[in-house]
Amino acid sequence: MSNMKYTFIIAVGIFFFCCTPEHKPIAYGQDKCDFCRMSIVDQRFGGEIVTQKGKVFKFDAVECMVNYLDEQVEDDSKIKMILTNTYDRPGELLEARECLFLKSENMPSPMGMFLNPFGDISEALKYQKEQSGTIYKWEELKTEFAQNK
Repeated sequence: MSNMKYTFIIAVGIFFFCCTPEHKPIAYGQDKCDFCRMSIVDQRFGGEIVTQKGKVFKFDAVECMVNYLDEQVEDDSKIKMILTNTYDRPGELLEARECLFLKSENMPSPMGMFLNPFGDISEALKYQKEQSGTIYKWEELKTEFAQNK
């Protein structure tokens, strides 16, 4: 009986390990944005949404990701992760809710809305001082998008 118990525990562990939603690396220059269908090429601006079921949606810019959430996602509880590349850490995917977003007309972004994500607050403030603009937290950014539709 104890062998069956251990077998069951191992099987359950494997099940949960295999079914844990994870992000997938962005293949820059190959992957297409799930919102605008443009190629994802700039490692400072890409992003991903990972659902609770493990489906991954990739984006070439924060603007596309926010618009996708607004237009396609009715229930935020179905989202496991929202990740973004950042200006200060190109190629790394960071949790968007922990990043800051500088909107500065002196800093272009892929979709022309001048949104630049930052993982480090001091870097965001440095660029804001140099380039001007407004800094948003994730929820503020989503609200700003919703109000400007």
